[in-house]
Formats: sequence, structure tokens, C-alpha cells
Amino acid sequence: MVEILKGCKECQALTELNKCPHCGGKISSDWSGYFVIIDHTRSRIAKKMAINFNGKFALKVR
Repeated sequence: MVEILKGCKECQALTELNKCPHCGGKISSDWSGYFVIIDHTRSRIAKKMAINFNGKFALKVR
């Protein structure tokens, strides 16, 4: 089965659910860019984007 990801408008986390499991924010299917944070404590990108958990993220969610 194909995984259809949607992006959270608040924290940019990608999920298959209709509500963000991390912050409870609104979900959009209109997103671009894709990156994975493996260790948020050492990641410069995670610090710059204020991400405090590991996972899949979108660069931009519309």
C-alpha cells in the first residue's frame, strides 16, 4: 500500500493521520520538500526550525 503523507501546518511534521500526532495542528496535503531528522539533539536543521523530536518533515506546508 502507498503511504500518502500530509504535512502539519504548525510543526511541519509529516503524517498519514488527519490530525498531527505531535502538536494537534491542522494537516494539509499541499507541502513541498522532505527531510528526516534522526537525532534532533545534534541536528543543526532541527535547532534552526525549532524541532524537538525525530521524524519526517516538510520544508514548506501550505
